[in-house]
Amino acid sequence: MSDETFGQVLRRLRGNRTLEAVAHAADISISYVQKLEADGGKPSRRVVERLEVATNAQGALIEASEKIGKRYAPNAEILPPTAAMSSVRTVDINDYYEEEDATERRRLLQLAAGLGVASLTPDEALRQLVDLDLPLSIDDWELAVTDHLHALRTQSAASAQRTLHFDLVTVLRQLKHTASKLGLEHSDTRDLYRVLAALSTLNANALTRLGQDEAAIRWWRTARKSADASGDLHLRLGVRSTEVGVALGSGQRDIETVVRLLDAAQGIVEQVPHSYGAALMKVTRAKALSLVERHAEATRLLDEARDTLGTGRLPVSIMPAYWGTQRLPYAETCVYAAAGEEKKANEARERLSQDDYQYPTNARLMLAMCTVVRGGVDQGMKRAAEVLGSLPEQYRTHMIKHTARLVLKAVPMDQRDRPAVRDVRSLLAIEA
Repeated sequence: MSDETFGQVLRRLRGNRTLEAVAHAADISISYVQKLEADGGKPSRRVVERLEVATNAQGALIEASEKIGKRYAPNAEILPPTAAMSSVRTVDINDYYEEEDATERRRLLQLAAGLGVASLTPDEALRQLVDLDLPLSIDDWELAVTDHLHALRTQSAASAQRTLHFDLVTVLRQLKHTASKLGLEHSDTRDLYRVLAALSTLNANALTRLGQDEAAIRWWRTARKSADASGDLHLRLGVRSTEVGVALGSGQRDIETVVRLLDAAQGIVEQVPHSYGAALMKVTRAKALSLVERHAEATRLLDEARDTLGTGRLPVSIMPAYWGTQRLPYAETCVYAAAGEEKKANEARERLSQDDYQYPTNARLMLAMCTVVRGGVDQGMKRAAEVLGSLPEQYRTHMIKHTARLVLKAVPMDQRDRPAVRDVRSLLAIEA
């Protein structure tokens, strides 16, 4: 449909929706939408982008608008008064990226659409499209990363992941511009790579919680490469330990792949062997060893890492709380529970913070598994059912369900038809 006019494209995309609905979604007047559909006007870039969001055009309207002109001054009819704009930001877009052509802007809008722009409210989508033109300082980016971390810890995985979309698009765009102007080695570029590594880590974590493993693995790759480009050894280890830890806790990758990832990071560990990041890698390897029942080796690695993790912190400023002291008690809970050491596992669980609903929940499930392994099938399964039943469905992440399946797997075959076992299967929607 390359011969369509702008008005024809807009009318086709509007479909069965009313003029009023599209105008409201785009925050422009009904009469102006009608005028554009009749090819009676030349819309500004802002109007085109607002209609892009309102109709989920994925670049089609921008492409059509290029045929009738690059950019035109808005007139009073295009935008309603500020009071009618609700929460939409009405600041004028600056000229920070004026040299970027319309093809690149269309690509970014298509990327934004692919990341889920259609799932946002019109106001939020429009606000974030404006943000594509407003570069943030590193301090602002670090604050944004902290906000995303808080959302991941306290909101459903779906909600937290939606809020990450545009910040990922925006930082990628700002990074591209900064690198082209200042070079890859400039401190500003490296700082933006750190931000991208952090946001990619959170996005991969959220996608894992949603069970979208293929997408998560690609974002883990982006997180690793971005951390490498930042030149920050400690961040490189933090990202890698998190990637492997999440893979272990979700069943995202098989144990052989996990070991390969751990071995591949050994060269970085050797550059800072006594660092917090190196200790994180030891803890992650301990969890991997516990899954293949090498409990003595796993416990030894925990002992080696305990002093470093108990008193230090990863020396990076980007979301420091993410790499914090919770890694050790959670790993201890997993390792001791797998070894059947219920008392030690419970002591470790009690040291866990309640800031993130997922890890305390998983720790309680690991203790339920420990009880099952020690012969208390009914008691352990009742505990697992209580944990799952107390959690709203939207908070039962893929990782939590994976841990619950490990509890089921620990039940001897001849006891898997017991009522308490059936209750857990029911909560997980698993047939016998």
